[in-house]
Amino acid sequence: QVQLVESGGGLVQAGDSLRLSCAASGRTARSYAMGWFRQAPGKDREFVAGCSAGGGYTDYSDSAKGRFTISRDNAKSTVYLHMTSLRPEDTAVYYCAARYGSLPSRTYSDFGSWGQGTQVTVSS
Repeated sequence: QVQLVESGGGLVQAGDSLRLSCAASGRTARSYAMGWFRQAPGKDREFVAGCSAGGGYTDYSDSAKGRFTISRDNAKSTVYLHMTSLRPEDTAVYYCAARYGSLPSRTYSDFGSWGQGTQVTVSS
């Protein structure tokens, strides 16, 4: 297992940008595919973005595609989610997740390690 700590959330206005960070510690972080999920009040947790262990493969939800970018710096054991053109419907708690192996998944039950979440609130 790896331990994950997210940071970078906050209150922004519609159209603003925000970068979330997820610092991994414990077992070798580069052995894990990573994902970002989010959960809004009263809604299920949903996939946002994922990247392979090496960072060469990325995947995005339809709502994130073209606006969000996932990246990782394995030397720093950190994964980022750069969000642009934020909308009020992006308001949620954002979670970082790790999955042992090379490829990410869109299914949250495939991930064995989770961070505590960071709140992102987008005002209109």
